[in-house]
Amino acid sequence: MTMEAKTRAVEGRLMDLAGLNYVVKFVIGDDGALVIDGKSMPPRLAEDSDEADCTIRLSGPDFDALIAGTLNPTLAYTLGKLKIDGSMGVALKLASMLEE
Repeated sequence: MTMEAKTRAVEGRLMDLAGLNYVVKFVIGDDGALVIDGKSMPPRLAEDSDEADCTIRLSGPDFDALIAGTLNPTLAYTLGKLKIDGSMGVALKLASMLEE
């Protein structure tokens, strides 16, 4: 999936993240990064920022599966497919919102 397609996929799930109240940055392999501003209402994609409450690193295919709902975020973390920098609590909240 191209970065543009990844961006559209995230845009399609932004309302699922209403109430997140944090900024989360996804670093997607060598493809780049997407930043979700969950502090705004409605949530929106933001410019690349170092000010994220939580940074999640994963490969492009794993990101695609995560956003599609076919990759369980907790399992991905346990298997080492997903790395978390920053608040684990924010990552857990995001995981629960993506699994719904």
